[in-house]
Amino acid sequence: MKYQHSAAQSTEYLRLALKHMTQHAAGMHPTNYTVWYEYVSGVNPPLRSELDSLLRSGERLNDQTIHDLHARHISELDAKTALRIGDSVSQLVSHVSASTAAASDEATRFGSSLARWNDELIDPATGSDALASGVADILRGTQQMQQAISTLKARLAESVSETERLRQEVARAREEALIDGLTGLANRKGFDLALAACLAELQAASVGPCLLMIDLDHFKRINDSQGHVFGDRVLARIGQLLRANVKGKDTAARYGGEEFAVVLPNTPRGGAVGLAEALRALVAASSIRRSGDRESPIGNISVSIGVADHVAGESATDLVNRADRALYAAKMQGRNRVVLAPRPVAKAGQ
Repeated sequence: MKYQHSAAQSTEYLRLALKHMTQHAAGMHPTNYTVWYEYVSGVNPPLRSELDSLLRSGERLNDQTIHDLHARHISELDAKTALRIGDSVSQLVSHVSASTAAASDEATRFGSSLARWNDELIDPATGSDALASGVADILRGTQQMQQAISTLKARLAESVSETERLRQEVARAREEALIDGLTGLANRKGFDLALAACLAELQAASVGPCLLMIDLDHFKRINDSQGHVFGDRVLARIGQLLRANVKGKDTAARYGGEEFAVVLPNTPRGGAVGLAEALRALVAASSIRRSGDRESPIGNISVSIGVADHVAGESATDLVNRADRALYAAKMQGRNRVVLAPRPVAKAGQ
């Protein structure tokens, strides 16, 4: 069971959850209650971390925010858990198969010993025919046991093969669930997982991570003037450029709509700005045909990019917000440019 709280604990969590619910704009529905129950009870640390960041910002949470939190932290299948289950089943079947093989070997050795004893007992010099008959019966039973174990081994071998196939399907389904179909980049969920893993592995003395938030300039104008099909071609082209230039442990993602993100786990801020400038220049130099090879290519496509480097103790939400504010500053300064987010000012006593 996920919740193992006593009646008294649950009553206290109910009181605390309702207190939070009345302070925000979301409706008093089960989804809202579940989010706040898991927050106040402490059973969901990632949810608590994101909610703490939202609460520090002073934002009043609405239904959309609550549903997004529920989808990200409570309702969705944990793909990592699915993989762990697949791996565990595979290991279990392998262990059973190994144990069966060992039992088969023991049965074979025992059968050989009985056969040898049987040959000795039916030796005319001993005259032990009655005892030999009994041993012969035991030998037949042992041979039948060996046959049954051999059949079981064959079936277990098939099970091992099937389990491995299922594990690969789970892995493939997980990968597909984290990929944006249009651009081939990680989707929003894939981005969230990559950033969370990056921060979880962060060492005290390590550099990074840095985050790029990228937005296509005047994308609504492109859609309105050229059509949504061409708009999709532009998004796909951006995805192609990011896939070609973001490698290794770095993760490029379609954050949503015409906005993209790049997680750079071990890149200093200077390197992140350099990559952002290179990506901006590549997009600006691109031209995309509206349809077919005979059409004249359309240029004047650009992106604005905000860059933020992580500071000690900063949550994923705060890092994204700083990069997003830098992106907004790039838009306000004329678009088609890169802006580096200022680091937060340390509070007194820190």
